[in-house]
Amino acid sequence: MKKYEEQKFNIPALKGISDKNIEEHLKLYSGYVKHTNLILEKIAELSSDREANTYEIGELRRRLGFEFDGMRNHEYYFKSFEKGPQNLGEKSYLKKAVEEEFGNFGDWLSEFKHMALTRGVGWAILYSDRANKRLLNTWVDEQQLGHLTGLRPVLALDMWEHSFVADYQPSGKKQYVEDFFENLNWEVIENNYLES
Repeated sequence: MKKYEEQKFNIPALKGISDKNIEEHLKLYSGYVKHTNLILEKIAELSSDREANTYEIGELRRRLGFEFDGMRNHEYYFKSFEKGPQNLGEKSYLKKAVEEEFGNFGDWLSEFKHMALTRGVGWAILYSDRANKRLLNTWVDEQQLGHLTGLRPVLALDMWEHSFVADYQPSGKKQYVEDFFENLNWEVIENNYLES
């Protein structure tokens, strides 16, 4: 059976987010990759007698969404830091799309940051809806609840405590969001948009 492979990321020193935090966070990502593969293997094994294993297979399929989306969300997150901070160019296609959708870049950024401070654990995600030429900000509970079908993430901000508590404490959530944007390589985000 073909397996998902753990990606490696070239993440430099970040403002506010420690190397230790990134190291621990990458271990969690590694676990999502491992468990995605284990679940798929177990489903294949149990499928030799689907009738007898109906309920166990069903529960594994439910869990697959959590593990798989945990893997994939983190890939977007970590890639956005690669090669250090890069500004979004004035002639960027993404910037133009953001301005068309939200009026101006500052309004979009304010809305996205506000959404990121939603109480609870999850992800703040900017999606591209190519079919309707739209951008949508969406909160995703946990890893998988609320993803928009057929849309591709452009930007993913991890708002689980493990992403910020070690460096910021629970009360520093807002500063973590600010530092996240200081550390972004917008060339990566732009490419996500162009590939969507």
